[in-house]
Amino acid sequence: MSSTHLAAAIERQDRAKRRQIVEGARAVFLAQGFDGASMGEIARQAGVSKGTLYVYFDSKEALFEAIVEEECLAQAEQVFALDSNDHDVEAVLTRLGYAFVRFLCRPGGQSSLRTVISISERMPAIGKQFYETGPVTGIARLSRYLEDQVAGGFLAIPDIEVAAAQFLDSCQSTMFKPLLFNFGGPPTDERINHVVGIAVRTFLLAHAPR
Repeated sequence: MSSTHLAAAIERQDRAKRRQIVEGARAVFLAQGFDGASMGEIARQAGVSKGTLYVYFDSKEALFEAIVEEECLAQAEQVFALDSNDHDVEAVLTRLGYAFVRFLCRPGGQSSLRTVISISERMPAIGKQFYETGPVTGIARLSRYLEDQVAGGFLAIPDIEVAAAQFLDSCQSTMFKPLLFNFGGPPTDERINHVVGIAVRTFLLAHAPR
């Protein structure tokens, strides 16, 4: 095997081992919470030695940060892949709103957020990282799309950042917070379509070109 192929094989094994550890840690955090989880239990769940675990992550905080970052990046790539050349704003916002709510309300998707909220006062770096890679990134990506539509004359928006944030908030209205606080179950597709439809129509009425 050439040195190039050997290096590639080692890198694949390294990624697979890291993935194995992250998935094991995710299961432990989900079952026991951040404070209840231990590196020993995470190593057992991941099927690796404690020494191997520390090669990849030097602390429980680092492991949790990696999980949070991964989930936020997944949201950005799955939900906020917006094409500025698509000027059918109603269709784009409808697809975005539906995908956004589905992602927020996915089974088990609230556990990390609950944990971040519970520890962010004593570990502000984790809260900051979550907010920057999650909400801030989503608002920024939608803002870029809206800026291009304003430039093309398809929308008229005086404050694009506020408009983007308000749209995303309105899409999740009556659905995400009840789920976050265990007040209700996941919304049905019909409910998501209904609420997102209202959010899109309200947005377009407010920001139609003059």
